[in-house]
Order: sequence, then C-alpha cells, then structure tokens
Amino acid sequence: MQEEIIRDIRKRCRMAMNGVASASMRGYGLNYKLNFGVSIQKIKEIASRYESDKNLAETLWLDGTRELKILATLLYPIDQFSEETANEWVHQIPNQEIREQVCVNLFQTLDFSDQIGLEWINKEDGNVRATGYWLIVRRLLAKKFTVKIEIDTFQYIWKDIISENISLRNAAILFLKNAGKFSPALAENILEKVTVFKDSEDPLQKEIYDSLSFEFEFLR
Repeated sequence: MQEEIIRDIRKRCRMAMNGVASASMRGYGLNYKLNFGVSIQKIKEIASRYESDKNLAETLWLDGTRELKILATLLYPIDQFSEETANEWVHQIPNQEIREQVCVNLFQTLDFSDQIGLEWINKEDGNVRATGYWLIVRRLLAKKFTVKIEIDTFQYIWKDIISENISLRNAAILFLKNAGKFSPALAENILEKVTVFKDSEDPLQKEIYDSLSFEFEFLR
C-alpha cells in the first residue's frame, strides 16, 4: 500500500514539474538527488490527498527527492513525532529550504519545540545551530515562544553572526533581531554585545551593528 502511495506521489510531482524552477534552485545552491521544481503551494495540495502517516513520512524523509522531503514534513502526525526523532532529523537537513520547511511545517508545532530549539542553538554542529535559530524565530513570530531567553548562555552566537557560512550567519542575525523585539531589556543586552562592531573597519561587522540598532530603535 505504501509503495502505491509513493508511486502516486511521484507521478503527481512529475506532472507538476517545473524545470526552470528546478534549475534556478540549483543556481542558488539548493542541490538535491532529484528536484521536480514543484511549488510549495502545489506540494501542499498534493499532501492534502493523503492521510497523515508516520511510516510514510519517515520513508519520504529519507528519500533524496526535494518534494518528497517536504511532503514528509507535512504528512508526519504531530502527536507521534518524538524528541528523539527530531534530534535525528535535524542532522539530516540538507539545505536551507528544507530547514525552513521542516521548522514551519513540523518542528514549530511540537510541544517541546522551545526547549529543543534552545538546545540546538548550543550544539557544536553549525547546521544544527542554524536550525535551532530558525525554529526559535518561527516560535517568536507566531507569539508562541514561552521560555525566557538568556543570551549569555549561547556560547556560539557572537561567532555565528560573523560566520562565513551564510545560512548560519543569517539565521543567527535573524534570531537576535526577533529575540530583541521580544524583550527591550534583551535588545539592550544584544546591542551592548555588538557595540564593538559599531566603528569596525570590517563592512560586515559594521552592517550587523547598524542593522540590529535599526531594528531595536523603536524599543528605546
């Protein structure tokens, strides 16, 4: 039965294939074993045809096809997704697109999302940290984040905001911007930490300070 469903899914993905979009994604560094270039909206339409199923979602997630990975994040039953599975999946995220999709469609809906997101931010693996940042940002934007942010407990954050890894850097900066909006006191703490960038000769560091300062201006 599962094999028939997956064949049907693949058929629908091929029918909705967009070669131009697929090529464009490769140009942005979003590499997959197979990419049909199907729009996110169309992927959601395809997902709506099937019942949520843990085994199906786990099989789709392990596939190297872009659309199947995204479908896995839409078809996994939330109440059956464990913390153990989350810690496995976070190490299997291949790129920024899947990171965003799994955070939006799945991770942010979990009862333990705040806790695990903060744990990931302190992991040695930079890709795991990037996912942690994105997850907490999603929770903050949805106004569902319930844990106090202690910025001094994040041992990598100040290196991450100037990292050569663009995805990690952008995620860390976005996290700081949204965390600061969550708390004026936290915003002041963040600005104090990056004051050393204010007159830096490094354009990136100067831009980071100016960007954060601009974001928090209305809080003062």
